[in-house]
Amino acid sequence: MIFKFGSYSIYLHSKNSLKKCKGLAKMHIRSNSSSVKMTEAYSKMKELCRSKKLPPDVNVKGVFACNELDLKEIKVYGFDYDYTLACYKPSMDYLLYNLAREILVKKHKYPTGILSLDYSPGFTVRGLHYDIEKGLLLKLDSFLQIQLGSVYRGLSAVPDNEVLKLYKNRIVPIAYVEAHVRNGGSHQAKMVQMADLFSVPEMGLLCNVTEYFLSKGIDYHPEILFHDVKNSIRSVHPIMHTIVEKNILEYVELNKSIRRYFECLVEGGKKVFLVTNSPFKFVDKGMGLIVGEDWRDFFDVVVVQARKPRFFTDESRPMRIYDEGSQTQVWDRVVRLEKGTIYYEGTVKQLLEMTGWSGDQVLYFGDHPYSDLADVTLAHGWRTGAIISELSHEIETLNIPQLKLDLNWLHMLTQLIEDHQDHADNPDCDAVLTKWLEERDHLRLKTKGVFNKQFGSVFRTYHNPTYFSRRLFRFADIYTSSIANLLNYSINHTFYPRRGVMPHEYASYFV
Repeated sequence: MIFKFGSYSIYLHSKNSLKKCKGLAKMHIRSNSSSVKMTEAYSKMKELCRSKKLPPDVNVKGVFACNELDLKEIKVYGFDYDYTLACYKPSMDYLLYNLAREILVKKHKYPTGILSLDYSPGFTVRGLHYDIEKGLLLKLDSFLQIQLGSVYRGLSAVPDNEVLKLYKNRIVPIAYVEAHVRNGGSHQAKMVQMADLFSVPEMGLLCNVTEYFLSKGIDYHPEILFHDVKNSIRSVHPIMHTIVEKNILEYVELNKSIRRYFECLVEGGKKVFLVTNSPFKFVDKGMGLIVGEDWRDFFDVVVVQARKPRFFTDESRPMRIYDEGSQTQVWDRVVRLEKGTIYYEGTVKQLLEMTGWSGDQVLYFGDHPYSDLADVTLAHGWRTGAIISELSHEIETLNIPQLKLDLNWLHMLTQLIEDHQDHADNPDCDAVLTKWLEERDHLRLKTKGVFNKQFGSVFRTYHNPTYFSRRLFRFADIYTSSIANLLNYSINHTFYPRRGVMPHEYASYFV
């Protein structure tokens, strides 16, 4: 049962609840917005919130559509490897952090005390921005607004008044976050988004070293620190590859459902390819665990060390054959792509020319909204799917009954504030409104902290989508937490996006 109150719909259990709503609506209409009436409206609304039916749980294994996608039109399925087919255990974060920490000390000559700084899992989330000039880690929403309370220097939150003093505004100029060409020259962005899961231990190391310098009173240059940490993380990847190859079960999640998914694709007559930045031996070991030693039988084309996004953007970079025996690239010209052969580097242009695949027939899955998805959808018309492994945690959190109740009340309280704010024309009314606003702020902080104490949800900054969500929704047709979730849908399934409510439309639909 649905009852309209003000500008939103209320879902009710019973006719008795409906009577309460009608009484509340009549009171709302004749209210003169005195403090007494405001308090009565608050009490009635609070009672109503408790009687509301909570929304049903979200499917943790669901596939969610940003754009309509008909799988009947897809003839070719492409995949990235890291965090797409191979999902890593938390031990991977510790490994990258510890290796990079050693490089900072041994190669870059940072203080040896840094070696005692342990990794803090769960301190950061993917999608944050790092200000390389100011040395701050912060969260932006889709409007480039800074989420106050989620700005950190090292391990310490920066007070809101200091943030506003530093940036002069809550809104960050677009030039800060996106590089562009200006007056014939390239403009470098002042903020870098940490958009993939390999950047999570990188952010942890940045914060720990910054905190160390601050606590010891050591002067440092934030931009130099950023580049040293980034270069350290990059330089340890070959070492990481060797360690993981030898201890594959310690680092890679076992998911046998992925093999069943590949079997479904092949049985359905689909072409399958792999394009990854990782080296062949590393991929071969991981795919052997995840899919089986015969994993290559499922793939029509395999390209390793592709150096994305250059694989998608370069025009003339030769594709070479990888020789497994010598573990080197041979010099022969590649004129056709053969199943069972491993290829190295190259470009998407060569891939499409030698296979004859057209862009709208291709669905490519990756975990990075930029290097995996942006260029192929903008320049080549591929359909895209994002694998966001932390989505499982986000949905499990959303399904907590207390959070549902808090979010319900936050929505209703915000409506009360909006409806009464223009009529609070006396001190008593102002006091009630101030109390409501304080409660709203408390609720916003509470619901944020359920996801992550420091930075909240990967997908939201309070009521707005994050900047990460903005790019994800722009470049991904569908997204889910695991490739294996697609087994719950037929290869002829059509994914339909939810009809969003625009600000000028109905507040909600009767669904």
